[in-house]
Amino acid sequence: MGVVGAGSIGIRGALEHLCLSDVQDRVQVTAVCDPVPGRAKAASEKYSVPGAYETLEALLSDEAVDAVTLCSPIGIHYDQALLCIEAGKHIHFNKTMTVTSAEANDLIEKAKAKGVKLVASPGQMVRKANWHIRNLIEQGDLGQLAWSVTGAAFGDYHDNERLRTGNDVLTNINPSWYWRKPGGGPLYDMTVYGLHTLTGILGPAKRVTGMSANTVKERDFRGEVYSCNAEDTTLMVLDFGNSRFAFVHGTLAGTVSDFGQPSFFGTKASVVGLKLNGEPITWPEQSSEHFFGPHVVGPHVGKEEAHVFEDMMQLVDLVRDGTPTAATAEHACHVIEIIEKGIQSSEEGKALDLTTRF
Repeated sequence: MGVVGAGSIGIRGALEHLCLSDVQDRVQVTAVCDPVPGRAKAASEKYSVPGAYETLEALLSDEAVDAVTLCSPIGIHYDQALLCIEAGKHIHFNKTMTVTSAEANDLIEKAKAKGVKLVASPGQMVRKANWHIRNLIEQGDLGQLAWSVTGAAFGDYHDNERLRTGNDVLTNINPSWYWRKPGGGPLYDMTVYGLHTLTGILGPAKRVTGMSANTVKERDFRGEVYSCNAEDTTLMVLDFGNSRFAFVHGTLAGTVSDFGQPSFFGTKASVVGLKLNGEPITWPEQSSEHFFGPHVVGPHVGKEEAHVFEDMMQLVDLVRDGTPTAATAEHACHVIEIIEKGIQSSEEGKALDLTTRF
């Protein structure tokens, strides 16, 4: 595995998990790249990675790399993935896979033609709890589904991550890309989790109506002021057909549902987060499987970004054994279309049809 980007997610989600002894019989990190001078080298020394490069092209030329995890800013995922596919490297995308659904569809087609496997975070439907919630709804346990809600807020989470407050090259990582187009803002960064869960449970949405704006024009990080142009306040309504509607938000602050876990309100019962009518939900596999997925066990439990590690292991199993995964690029493509058309709907002042399916 090659780790593309030794920033916050590359370190916490990839290197700190993949360097542990329990996965070495399945996957080893053989290279890391990052354009910040000295960062890849420092990461390779700290996590015992043989190859350290400043460019993706150099990493892709390393014959010890069979697959990559893209831990880079969302806005450059498409261009980087094109290079990876051309080099025949399998890809795990950290969320969000791309900025537009056209980009995602193009990568899916090119990867199939090249025999390259794709897995896209966030793999919310890898979690058995979400399949159980889906079954509750489809079996009628909630009665007639009235409406659903999911969303997330930006806040100042990225300003305060532990790898952004230090003074060396591995702990002074700048988060300013999160506030800028392309690929910045709470929809692409945070709401994407709830959207994957919502659509995984209800199926693909058919239409979206949105209202969206860029509210905060400037942010301060460690004494330096950065301009911000990504949409940071977005409200959307999704139409799933058959009188099933959902409210979705990606905002500066405030939330009305658990992170990544939508709430579903029916005529007989309600699911709020992971509770059914206020009582914790249980599912058959709960006693033997960790919430994030089958690979998050032992030393991975409790570590940061364990869900990212799980998604990477989904790619490992897909490549090594052909094991199917719910963390598909097609699902990610649909969520991306919701995000981009939600913003487009705000600009055009009308509901827009969604064309992607999974």
